[in-house]
Amino acid sequence: MPKTYLNSLTLFLLLTYFNGFTQNNFSVLGESVLAVNHTTTETYSFNFTFRSRYFLNHTHNFTYQQQQVDVFHFSHYKLNTKNKIGFGMYYRNRDWFESGSDELRFTQQYNYSKKKLGKSYGHRFRSEQRILKNKTIFRQRYRFALNCVLKGTKLQLGSSYLTSAIEGLLSLSKPSKPETDIRISSQIGWLITKALKLQTGLEHRYEAFNLKAKNNLFVLTSAVLRI
Repeated sequence: MPKTYLNSLTLFLLLTYFNGFTQNNFSVLGESVLAVNHTTTETYSFNFTFRSRYFLNHTHNFTYQQQQVDVFHFSHYKLNTKNKIGFGMYYRNRDWFESGSDELRFTQQYNYSKKKLGKSYGHRFRSEQRILKNKTIFRQRYRFALNCVLKGTKLQLGSSYLTSAIEGLLSLSKPSKPETDIRISSQIGWLITKALKLQTGLEHRYEAFNLKAKNNLFVLTSAVLRI
């Protein structure tokens, strides 16, 4: 089942990619992430994440161009085995690269997750207040995610896993029309040590499809460290 699901999802992402490539508003970007997670008590955990985003293909020219760097913090409160709430603060720097406005963001979220036999699925509802130089954007997000071990029923050292998600976003701001986006992602991860995971995959973002649609394909790489 995991292999069939992986093949189907990979094919879907490739078809979406080639469909987007034929359109004018299309870019390929890369995102490299380092996440540091720490559990303090049975009910409270937090993480810090550092992220770099860069263009790999802009207006059909394959070049490297840094777009931004991000740093953000999240605090998570576990209500019970399935329910969790979280609060976050986020800073994005684009001034250094002359690619847009810096941003300060505040986030509130609710997660519901369920695990069974090496598979888990989760629903995430997230509300964001994005404070930019000339406007504030109020964004609502819903994500459904599925994670599964690719071999066996338990994640062990050296084993791999699949994480996939689909997310819908609605952005509202006073000077602009409402904007709707859809994001689809799939990543393969490896448990290197008890404290380290490595992941890589793709994410397709179909942005502002109710206005003037843009297709962005992200090449994702990340390291998740638990301390």
